[in-house]
Amino acid sequence: MSAGEETGPAGVSSFRVRLLVAMMLVVSAVAAAGLVLAQHYVASGVRSAFEREFQGEVAALRAAQDVRDAALAERCRALARRPRIHAALEDGALDLLYPSARDEMRDAMAGGDAGAREPGAYALKALYYRFLDASGRVIPPPGARDAGELEAAAQAQLELRRLPDRPQTGYIARDSGEGAGRLDEVIAMPIVSTENGDVISAIVVGFSSRETGGEGAGPDIQSAIWQSGRLSLPPGAGPALGALAGEIGRAVASGAAEGSLEAAAGGVPYIVFYKRLNPGSLFPAAYEVSACSLAALRERRQRLLWQFAAAEAALIAAAFGASHLLALRLSRPVEKLAVDSAENLTQRHRAEQALELTSRELQRAARFSADASHQLKTPVTVLRAGLEELLAGEQVSPQAREEVAALVHQTFRLASVIEDLLLLSRMDAGRLQIQFGRVDLVPLLEAWIDDLGALPDGPRLQVEAELPASLLIAGERRFVSLILQNLLENARKYNREGGRVRIAARVDGAWAVLAIGNTGRSIPQSAHEHIFERFHRGTMGEDVPGHGIGLNLARELARLHGGELRLAGSEGDWTEFEVRFRAAAAPAGSPGRP
Repeated sequence: MSAGEETGPAGVSSFRVRLLVAMMLVVSAVAAAGLVLAQHYVASGVRSAFEREFQGEVAALRAAQDVRDAALAERCRALARRPRIHAALEDGALDLLYPSARDEMRDAMAGGDAGAREPGAYALKALYYRFLDASGRVIPPPGARDAGELEAAAQAQLELRRLPDRPQTGYIARDSGEGAGRLDEVIAMPIVSTENGDVISAIVVGFSSRETGGEGAGPDIQSAIWQSGRLSLPPGAGPALGALAGEIGRAVASGAAEGSLEAAAGGVPYIVFYKRLNPGSLFPAAYEVSACSLAALRERRQRLLWQFAAAEAALIAAAFGASHLLALRLSRPVEKLAVDSAENLTQRHRAEQALELTSRELQRAARFSADASHQLKTPVTVLRAGLEELLAGEQVSPQAREEVAALVHQTFRLASVIEDLLLLSRMDAGRLQIQFGRVDLVPLLEAWIDDLGALPDGPRLQVEAELPASLLIAGERRFVSLILQNLLENARKYNREGGRVRIAARVDGAWAVLAIGNTGRSIPQSAHEHIFERFHRGTMGEDVPGHGIGLNLARELARLHGGELRLAGSEGDWTEFEVRFRAAAAPAGSPGRP
C-alpha cells in the first residue's frame, strides 16, 4: 500500500502537467491558425479590391472607346456618303480627299468649332486624323493645319498591313510634343462604299492617351500602357513602374490576354495587373498595366500580427488559468484510479505470492501423497500376506480366524485407498493420460449391479435399471469402471435398509448421460458446494465408513474424459448424481445387442 501511495501522486502530477501542456498547445495552435487566416484574409481582400478597381478602370476605358467608336463610325458613314470624298477615294483624286473631309471633321477635332456640332452630339476631341489607301498606307494631307499636326515617325505607325473590316484600336509613340514616352490612342474605322459595300479606305483618328485616366485611382496605385516593349508612364508617375518594366515585359511576352504578378521595386513589394486593351487589333498589342504597392498591406499585417500576438498572449494566460482548473478537476478521477490501481497491484502481488505458496504446498502435498502411497503399498502387501498365511494355519481358533479374516478385509480397503491416492497424485502432477477407445457402459453397469447384490454386508436394496441395449462412450475402460464403482458404492453406503437404487442411461445429442439415484438421507444445501472436495466428510456420513476421496476422484476422472460429474439433486428421501461422457459411434457393421 505504501508503494502505491508513493507512486500515485507523482503519476497523477505528471498526468496533470501533460494535460495542461496539451491544452496550452491546442490553444496556441488555434490562435496561430487564426492569425495566419486573418493575414491571408486581409491580403486576399486587398488583392480582390485592387483587382476590381483595375477591372473597373479597364471597363471605363473600353466604354469610352465604344462611345468614340460609335461617334467615329457615324462620321465615317457621313464621309462615305459625300460624293466628292467617294469620288476622291475611288477615282484616285486624292488631292480632293482632305479638303472634302475638312468640314465634316472640323467639329471632331480638339479645339475645333464647337458651334458646328449638333446639340447633344458627342465631342470626339481628336488631335489628328489620316486616311489610308487601299493597301493600308497613310495618304498624307496637303497641310497639317486642318488634319492635325503629326511627325513623320508617328504618322508611319498609323499604317496597317491591310484595310480593316471593323474598328481597330492601337497606340502610337510620340517622341516630340508634350515629352518623351507619350502614347496616343488611335482608332482606325473602315470606310465602306455605298455602292458595293466594299471597304475602300479607312480613317485613323488619334486621341491623347491622358484622357484614359492612366495616372491611377489612388496614391498607392500607378497605371501605364505597355506597347511594343515600351512602358509609357503618365506625367508625375513614380519610379515603381519603371523599375518593374522588366518583370512586366516577361509577363506579357507569354501572349496572355490578362494576368497578374508580384514583384519588388526598391525593396517595396508590388502587385501588378495587366490586361490587353486591343485584342484582335491590327495595331501592335497594347496592355493596360496597374501596380499597387503592398507596403501598406505589410504594415497592416505587422499591426495585425502584434494585435493578434497580444490577443493570443491574453488568451493563453486566460487559457492557462482555465486549463489549470480543468486539469485539476479532470485529474481527480485519475488520482483515485491511480490509488486504486496501486492498491489492486499490491493485492495482486499478495495474491500471486499466496498462489505461489499454495502451488508449492500442493506440489509438496502431491509429492508426499505419492511417496507415502508408494511407501505404504509394500507394508500393506506384506501385512496381507502374513495375515493370509496365519489364516491358513491349523492352530488358529475359530474366533481368532474370524478376527484375522476381518483384518485381511481391512488390508484390501487400505490398498484401495492407497491406489486412489496414487491415482490422484498422478492427476495432480498432470502425468495421467487417458487412452481413449470405445467403451460400452451397459456391460460394466450390469457387472457392478451383480456385485451390489452379492455383497454380504450393507442394507438390503432394490436396484432398478433402465439401460439401452448398448451405450458406447469414448474413454478408457478401467477408469470408467472406477467412476461407476465410486458412484454405485456411494449409492449403496448412504442408502437405508430396504431402500432403492435407480440407474438410468440415455443418449443426449453428442453425450451419453448416466443418472444414479438412491434413497436415504438428503445432502444439506450448505454441503452441496463441498461434496466434491477432497477428504470432505459431511454430517450424514459420520457413521458410514469411507475416506472422502471417492466423489473427487470420480469427478476428476470424468473431466479427464471430457465429461462432467454433478449433483443433479438431493431432496427429501432421494439423492441423484449425473455423469456425462462423450458418446462414441458404433463400429461399422456391428450387429448390436438384442
